Amino acid sequence: MTVIVLVPDDDGMDALSVVDGVRPVRYEWGEPLPPEAREAEVLIPGFHGAPADGSFFAGLPSVKLIQLLSAGAEDWVSGVPEGILLSTCRGAHGGSTAEWVVAVLLSIYRELVSFAADQDARRWSRRTTDSLQGKNVLIVGAGDLGTRLRHRLEPFDTRVTMVGLTSRPGVHAVEELPDLLGDHDVVALMVPLTSRTHGMVDAKFLAAMSEGAILVNASRGRVVDPDALLAELRTGRLRAALDVTDPEPLPPDHPLWTVPGLVLTPHVAGAARGAQRRSYAVAASEIELYVNGELPKNLVHGEY
Repeated sequence: MTVIVLVPDDDGMDALSVVDGVRPVRYEWGEPLPPEAREAEVLIPGFHGAPADGSFFAGLPSVKLIQLLSAGAEDWVSGVPEGILLSTCRGAHGGSTAEWVVAVLLSIYRELVSFAADQDARRWSRRTTDSLQGKNVLIVGAGDLGTRLRHRLEPFDTRVTMVGLTSRPGVHAVEELPDLLGDHDVVALMVPLTSRTHGMVDAKFLAAMSEGAILVNASRGRVVDPDALLAELRTGRLRAALDVTDPEPLPPDHPLWTVPGLVLTPHVAGAARGAQRRSYAVAASEIELYVNGELPKNLVHGEY
């Protein structure tokens, strides 16, 4: 038996063509579906969000699995008809996202932006900076993203504490966060956006962080209350690095553009060269499990 997989681009066609039992069929998002769509069991929607019109799935009566190319599923969970499996691309972007966190921390502690301004002004201004070495880092999110970040931070002689949904060896439970926040120089958010994490970083959370600490958000913008963060940044008590914001894209007149103590990038932490290839490697592995009668490893269950 051959499983038809609807694929939105040529990279996907190449990646799926080597999976036994799979017949990839090319389609264009937003265009009429090909005739094979009625027999397709797997849909790869690329990086598009779920269609607002539920009639989209009327042309896909045989679909049993939607395989995303992103690690987050918040744009799809409410739009998938009952009975269809939804799998993410967890594991594809963890390395590049962790690399971004290390990069912004080094930039902040070693004052690279300030030195770049000196270079533009042809000003030779030697000074001693802070260092990432010896810092206490709290990683909120103990999945693939958080684990990869830990592996990249520890060689810098940092002391890393992990927080996950539940307690297990080497990982604190999320209920312990209030007692942990004040003991760390960096709090890095590496969590999915779910009903439990939406707005998790509020005024109380930020107030519990130690003075001079850095909040790093490489998860989703809606995990952080932007007004509460702005209030802390304006006082200079905290610093932050954000790759994601709420809203997103950030409007040109939003105060986050100009608030002091903030490094801001436009949702590019995982957007390193080869990202699509890494996404399709995970997607092909998930679809191969499905074709062989097994459940994909990255299935989204009820946590959203």
